[in-house]
Amino acid sequence: MLDLSKVTKLYNGVPAVQEVDLFIPAGQITAIIGPSGCGKSTLIRIINGLIHADSGTVCFMDTPVTPATALSLRLRMGYVIQEGGLFPHLTARSNVALMARELGWSQARIDDRVTQLAELTRFPLDAFDRYPAQLSGGQRQRVALMRALMLDPELLLLDEPLGALDPMIRYDLQTDLKAVFRSLGKTVVLVTHDLGEAGYFGDEIVLLNNGRIEQQGSMAALLGTPQTPFVERFIRAQRGLIDSLTET
Repeated sequence: MLDLSKVTKLYNGVPAVQEVDLFIPAGQITAIIGPSGCGKSTLIRIINGLIHADSGTVCFMDTPVTPATALSLRLRMGYVIQEGGLFPHLTARSNVALMARELGWSQARIDDRVTQLAELTRFPLDAFDRYPAQLSGGQRQRVALMRALMLDPELLLLDEPLGALDPMIRYDLQTDLKAVFRSLGKTVVLVTHDLGEAGYFGDEIVLLNNGRIEQQGSMAALLGTPQTPFVERFIRAQRGLIDSLTET
C-alpha cells in the first residue's frame, strides 16, 4: 500500500526527516508519534505530496509520489488536519462536497454520499447548512472527516485531528473514529503526540525522534521492550496516560 525508502527532508540544512524506511500494508492503522518537532507532520505531508523529499522515495499503490503524480494520487488519499482546516465561507455541506463537485459528480450522487457519511460520523443533518464558525469543535472535525472520506479514498491521513479539542469532546470523537476505522477497514496513518491515543488506535506504533524512527512495532513491544534510552524516557513522560489506557 505505502512504501517509504530512505526518505530525507532538510530545512535550511537541518534534517526534519532522516533516512526513514517505512512500509504500511493495506488495512493497517499506523500511529506516528513523537515529541514536538520530531518530523511527524513533515512525514505525513511528504506521504501525500504536499511537500517533496530531498532524497528517498515514496510509493503509494506501487506509484511513486512525485510532483507529477501527487495531485492525482492525492484524490485517493483523505487528509484531516488539526482543527479541520475547513473553508470558513462555505457551509458544512459545501465543505464536505467540495472535491466531488470539482470532479463533476451529479447532485444526486453527492447527496447520497453526504447522507451516508453523516450517518457514519453521527453528524446531525440539520447542521449541514451552518458555517464552520457556527459549529462546535467536535462538529468541525466530523465535517473534516467527512470531507476526507467523500471520494472513498484508499488511504486516510490524520495529522493530530483531535489535538485542539477539550477532553470530553476528544473522548467522544476517539470512540467514534475507532468505530469508523473498524467499519471501513481502510488504511490509516494517524499522527499524534499522545501515546495513549496512539495505543488506542494503532495496530503499529512508529516513534520518531529527531526525524528518525526510534522504534516501531506493537504497543506491547514498545512498553515491554523499549530499545533505546529515548524510548524509555518518552514512555516515562506519559506513564499516567499509559496506566489509564491499560486499565480499560
